[in-house]
Amino acid sequence: MTLLDGITSRIIDTDRLSVNILERSGDSPDTSTDQTIVLVHGNVSSSLFWQELMQDLPAELRVIAIDLRGFGGSEHAPIDATRGVRDFSDDIHAALTALGIDAAHFVGWSLGAGVVMQYALDHRTLSLTLESPVSPFGFGGTRRDGTRLTDDDAGCGGGAANAEFVRRLTERDTTDEAASSPRSVFRSGYVAEGYTTEYEDIWVESMLSTSTATGNYPGDAKTSENWPGFAAGENGVLNTLAPGYFNVSGIVDLDEKPPVLWVHGELDAIVSDASFYDFNHLGALGLVPGWPGEEVAPAQPMVAQTRDVLQRYADGGGKVSELAIPGVGHSPHLERPAEFRRALLELIGYIGAPQDPAPPTEAIILSSSD
Repeated sequence: MTLLDGITSRIIDTDRLSVNILERSGDSPDTSTDQTIVLVHGNVSSSLFWQELMQDLPAELRVIAIDLRGFGGSEHAPIDATRGVRDFSDDIHAALTALGIDAAHFVGWSLGAGVVMQYALDHRTLSLTLESPVSPFGFGGTRRDGTRLTDDDAGCGGGAANAEFVRRLTERDTTDEAASSPRSVFRSGYVAEGYTTEYEDIWVESMLSTSTATGNYPGDAKTSENWPGFAAGENGVLNTLAPGYFNVSGIVDLDEKPPVLWVHGELDAIVSDASFYDFNHLGALGLVPGWPGEEVAPAQPMVAQTRDVLQRYADGGGKVSELAIPGVGHSPHLERPAEFRRALLELIGYIGAPQDPAPPTEAIILSSSD
């Protein structure tokens, strides 16, 4: 069984596509928007990853986890990457409109954090929780100020996917026999060493729900005269984050700035200033031959970029809280659930938050504008 106790699943039909959502069996559709939380998963995953958090949040809240197109139980419709993540954002808006929800608190993880930032640019949000977020300038191929390294986003997009990992996703490999198997990638990339759970089979099943059909994961690629020889294509998941298509740094100019919570683990192997998923960093390590050097192909400083943009957000009148957790990888909501839960409840102003276990004080960094 992939659904935990008290979690239900249903399909919402919209004018765009059919969207799968998870809910809690006791939640009321009449709950006010200021007590409604929408959870958006990351890449190669689905709403199943949110179940423990859903179980642990107070019963007075309404909690909804949404499957993005091409993941989980949502329709595996192709993704137009030239729109950045707007296909995902528009899908969420269509689903919430069908549910009669005009605003909510949004929690986005990794890719999902990029989606909720895009959603905030396009629609009304009450708060944003960004967990291990993709940089506001996309994934790969930019300098710290967000400027693109090449006009074709060389080294970014669908061509950056590990072909053996894609094959094992397609064949629904549940083993840990190879470093490229989804289970092994979960253990090495999604969480820090030492994390264990009785639900690992469910998390792997969630990863295996990723569609590898044309237009979904990973997406197409183009040849490039620039190192490493490929550039971003025009469809599929990975291309949505190519910096030529994706840039949500415009949140700093929002007239109404929802409060933001940024949560990330200090051992994150995916979103990092030295990401093991960034071709330029791999080139610098000698793992991809022919690297042209730091001046031409520097690693993307992903965390520094996020901090810079959120500081500008705060300087412009927004409220930003940063929770950086030592010893944690890409999935704080799994690895340190009590700390994640408490920070989220404090952000949305839920009265029960002070009763929760306090996280280590050294993990809380405030950079908010008052």
